[in-house]
Amino acid sequence: MSNRTGGVAAAAPVYTDTPVRWFALAAVLWGVVGMLVGVIIAAQLTWPELNLGIPWLSYGRLRPLHTNAVIFAFGGCALFATSYHVVQRTNQTPLFLPGLAKFTFWGWQLVILAAAVTLPLGLTQGKEYAELEWPIDLLIAVVWVSYAIVFFGTVGIRKVRHIYVANWFFGAFILAVALLHIVNSAAIPVSMTKSYSAYSGVQDAMVQWWYGHNAVGFFLTAGFLGMMYYYIPKQAERPVYSYRLSIVHFWALIFTYMWAGPHHLHYTALPDWAQSVGMVFSLVLLAPSWGGMINGIMTLSGAWHKLRDDPILKFLIVSLSFYGMSTFEGPMMSIKTVNALSHYTDWTVGHVHSGALGWVGLISMGALYHLIPRLYGRKEMFSKRAIELHFWVATIGIVLYIAAMWIAGVMQGLMWRAVNPDGTLVYSFVESVKATYPFYVIRLLGGLLYLSGMLIMAWNVVMTVKSNKPAVAPVPMVTAHA
Repeated sequence: MSNRTGGVAAAAPVYTDTPVRWFALAAVLWGVVGMLVGVIIAAQLTWPELNLGIPWLSYGRLRPLHTNAVIFAFGGCALFATSYHVVQRTNQTPLFLPGLAKFTFWGWQLVILAAAVTLPLGLTQGKEYAELEWPIDLLIAVVWVSYAIVFFGTVGIRKVRHIYVANWFFGAFILAVALLHIVNSAAIPVSMTKSYSAYSGVQDAMVQWWYGHNAVGFFLTAGFLGMMYYYIPKQAERPVYSYRLSIVHFWALIFTYMWAGPHHLHYTALPDWAQSVGMVFSLVLLAPSWGGMINGIMTLSGAWHKLRDDPILKFLIVSLSFYGMSTFEGPMMSIKTVNALSHYTDWTVGHVHSGALGWVGLISMGALYHLIPRLYGRKEMFSKRAIELHFWVATIGIVLYIAAMWIAGVMQGLMWRAVNPDGTLVYSFVESVKATYPFYVIRLLGGLLYLSGMLIMAWNVVMTVKSNKPAVAPVPMVTAHA
């Protein structure tokens, strides 16, 4: 068919969505599994007898299984799915090397299964978010390099000149996680199941928290901001509020985040100047974080009424509220005088979960609710009422969880530092544990509600895939105005 200028009309690109479908469904499955393990260990903290005296069901072994499952299995699969979806649509080209994209799916599932076997057995390097032993670390590196080849190869063969901002965030996340994983996982193997870190002492701690905080900064923030910059404009059918601000947000965030890790090591053997550098950059981080939050929320300018009727938008916009709250709380907790109270308390657990459940969880769920019906040619999810129910159940669960942990944490910090006039402690540690008990019960209730929401989502996804609702009409992507 010819167009008005006499040229040949370009055929609509055929996208490579098979690996996107696989990762999207896996994200829902691993979300249920990871959150179930979280509820089990929350119950163990409430009633320690629940480990049943079985070593591989003890809290110490299930807790790293929970963190790896929710971050790398649920969050990771959601990131693979959305990045593969977004990079094709915004560059108007199918995936580069689709066979390699399928390999990243099976390789990533093998990593997850290996973690599910080794962590309960106690095979671990003992590093936060980097517990997996060296053979699994090597597999992660191979899968991640393959992921980078597929993603950046797709950008390289794009049919449009402009690289949309979501791809900048996804690209930074992929490169930074590769760097962090390879450097922090440097180890000397002594057997197939045991290795020792290539670093020692305080250097090992410094490298680990450079990795640990940037796992938060790039895996759990930059990647999900890539989701935010695509799926909020798409769901709202509005352009990004300020495209110029999104670019400033990108460069300020990726420069600043890398330096914030030392705030995890206040009052340790780390040199005081290094602790202070971490604190300063953490405080600076507030500005780009809130700039991104405001940019996302203000995308709804002129369309606020859509929040009334669109539960998917509720997920996406409320996730930004939790992002803003967490990125205010984090810099505040990095201040040394505040950290003297909060360190080692459940306040830190509350902070982590306001970001994990509120920001990462809700933005992922909203993106998947947008994505899954389109991947299967459906007009919408099977049940809109179930999405609405999921939103409210999850939000109430988050509020119960984080409020309980905030109160418990501040109480713990105050009890631990209370001293009598003669310098002796007012409270024993056991007294602080006893005082915390009611808040652990509330935390468990919050976790149960959040898991219930995920189960509602899993049912809705299964019914959507099985249903025969008519195909959705494609909505053109509106990308920019300054």
